[in-house]
Amino acid sequence: MELISGEAGVYGYRKLCLRLRSEYALQINKKKVYRLCKELDILQPQREVKFHYPRKLARNRIITESNQLWEADIKYGYIEGEERFLLYSIAH
Repeated sequence: MELISGEAGVYGYRKLCLRLRSEYALQINKKKVYRLCKELDILQPQREVKFHYPRKLARNRIITESNQLWEADIKYGYIEGEERFLLYSIAH
């Protein structure tokens, strides 16, 4: 209970599990710590996942002719047998 009320009160169940293992030499896994935290109602609310979408460069442009806007995908890979890297691009 000292860990929960002290500075570790803002810890999640994973960090709390690591502290219990290191300071008190308990053999306990994170699933048990999660279950105990849930029973004691001390779980912190989960963070909201923010999705990052790729930028759309041609979104606010009006294209009237060909060759006004070019987009390209760059591929990068490793060739195992020749021990070198490969770089090529595909224009759209």
